[in-house]
Amino acid sequence: MPDSAFTHPGPLPGTPAAALRRIRTALLVLMVAACLGTTVELLLLEHYDDPWQFTPLVLLPLGAAVTVWHARRPGSASLGGLRVVMALLVISGGVGSLLHYLGNVEFARERTPELAGFALFREAMTGATPALAPGTMMLLGALGLVYSVAARGGLRS
Repeated sequence: MPDSAFTHPGPLPGTPAAALRRIRTALLVLMVAACLGTTVELLLLEHYDDPWQFTPLVLLPLGAAVTVWHARRPGSASLGGLRVVMALLVISGGVGSLLHYLGNVEFARERTPELAGFALFREAMTGATPALAPGTMMLLGALGLVYSVAARGGLRS
């Protein structure tokens, strides 16, 4: 039976390896909870008016699924899948922040055409669409990538 973050008896209690295992398990649980919680929030906000808005609605549950897969069946395939999906979360979070910002700039210029410079930047950052909200996806992806590097880098318990 393969080693699993949730079922394998693991190292002896009180050892550094046991502490590292608990930290890794906690990271995986937090990643799943954050991916699913963010998905629910986006659905409640009806974040599906535009085709681009479906990206987080696909990637976040996929992130949760691949994280559970890796926790249940750790190995090179699940770790590789985790890395790919986490990298996609980072990229799509950056694209999402840019799209939110540009949408807010366009709206601010329609309302107040003379806005420019820092005033326009400030208006765009505090506009109707939260420009930094997609950063959540970037953080989740970065967390998953850090986990994957530690898991692959010989820090296994």
